[in-house]
Amino acid sequence: MHRSVRLTLAILIAAAAGVASRATAANTAGSVAVELTANRVTQSQGKEVLAPAEKAQPGETLQYRALYRNDGAAEAKGLMATLPIPRGTSYVPGTAQPGRVEASLDGRTFAPVPLKRTVKLADGRTVVKDVPVAEYRALRWALGTLPSKQSRAVTARVRIEPTAVAVNAR
Repeated sequence: MHRSVRLTLAILIAAAAGVASRATAANTAGSVAVELTANRVTQSQGKEVLAPAEKAQPGETLQYRALYRNDGAAEAKGLMATLPIPRGTSYVPGTAQPGRVEASLDGRTFAPVPLKRTVKLADGRTVVKDVPVAEYRALRWALGTLPSKQSRAVTARVRIEPTAVAVNAR
């Protein structure tokens, strides 16, 4: 017998915050702060509703939002915003905003979405195929310059993967 395991969102947010808090910029001098939030995406009366996520279940969709805020006196140049895709979740294609985004399979090497890989077929030919989005581990945006006292947000949605756990029947 299998049952769904309820995932505690705090674990997913903690995993995501570890990467999202690494705002990189050429000239930030510690002045860029990052605030990560997660909301459940639901439907109410035919309209999409975002509600604060305290807990989430497999199959549900979450929207992560990372707000990058420049609290310093000088502009931050070369700002790169990174949003992780925690294990146990999969990126929902086409939901990244701004739309010009890069993805990574390891959190270190990024390339434009959709990611591609070369695959060798049984007949010896090689073809280029899209990497399944379930393998994406992080998204990154080149935000460029962020003026003093300004902020910019990036968002993307993830779906919590179905998880089955065997339950001993006695």
